[in-house]
Amino acid sequence: MMPLTALCALRFPCAMAFLDHIHACNRHDLDRFRPLVVAGQHVGWVRGDVAWHLEHHADTFAVSEDMVGLHPRLAAPDDRSAAVDRVCQELAEQWKTPSLRGERYRVARRFSDTPLMTVDRGVVSLFGVRAFGVHVNGFVRDGTKLKLWVAKRAVDKAVAPGKLDNLVAGGQPAHLSLMDNLVKEAAEEADIPEALARTARPVGAISYCLEDQWGLKPDVMYCYDLEVPKGFTPHNTDGEVEHFTLMDVEEVAHRVRTTQDFKFNVNLVILDFLIRHGVLCPDSESDYADIVHGLKRGW
Repeated sequence: MMPLTALCALRFPCAMAFLDHIHACNRHDLDRFRPLVVAGQHVGWVRGDVAWHLEHHADTFAVSEDMVGLHPRLAAPDDRSAAVDRVCQELAEQWKTPSLRGERYRVARRFSDTPLMTVDRGVVSLFGVRAFGVHVNGFVRDGTKLKLWVAKRAVDKAVAPGKLDNLVAGGQPAHLSLMDNLVKEAAEEADIPEALARTARPVGAISYCLEDQWGLKPDVMYCYDLEVPKGFTPHNTDGEVEHFTLMDVEEVAHRVRTTQDFKFNVNLVILDFLIRHGVLCPDSESDYADIVHGLKRGW
């Protein structure tokens, strides 16, 4: 890998700032939302217009000016999940809210907490519940150089079509562990053998809170570093990636610094990688402390 002193000497054009990507992922106005409370726990946020529609489903939701809760009769996690699914199906048909996608996400304040219920992936932001995911920085050591495998998302992806992405990334299904999900996504997205995928090293978590078309995304991304052999070339198997490119880490940093080429939240994962590997340093990056702090936001 390039000597630390050389990496820290890197400077980037000033057309935009690394910090701009963090700001872009944390644009929201909580004054527009009411807390979602399940079993006495604040687990999400519901926008005012969504809450108005939920008022018409009093057998499932208890809506007040201050909060949105669930009907007291819904005491079991499976009962809560099924009742909310029925309402979401009706809202999709009548109000054109997001359709159900058939993948379950846990509803909990922390990933390690016992889920209070699950919701369909398609309506996660509708209820502003915390979504979890795994992101894998696939890197190669080439002599003194550090390189990153970068994926280009397929143009038919619903989110960020054609944007650049991590080697492997995916939302966290309710029934899988983080590592099992990483192994699954690694096989599907990059044809990475399980034995190699399981060498991925957990290196931290990034959080942000972004308002989208239907609600709030208070997401947590668990980050992993995976060193792959120089002779390994990833191949997509599920149609979600157009192709992969092995880029010098300096080029990756330059493109994050000066463009919008990467998917919005992937910029944050890469910034974390650049900090941990000494590509960004406080002597050469004026926003260094703000970047470090900004990678750990949320509600």
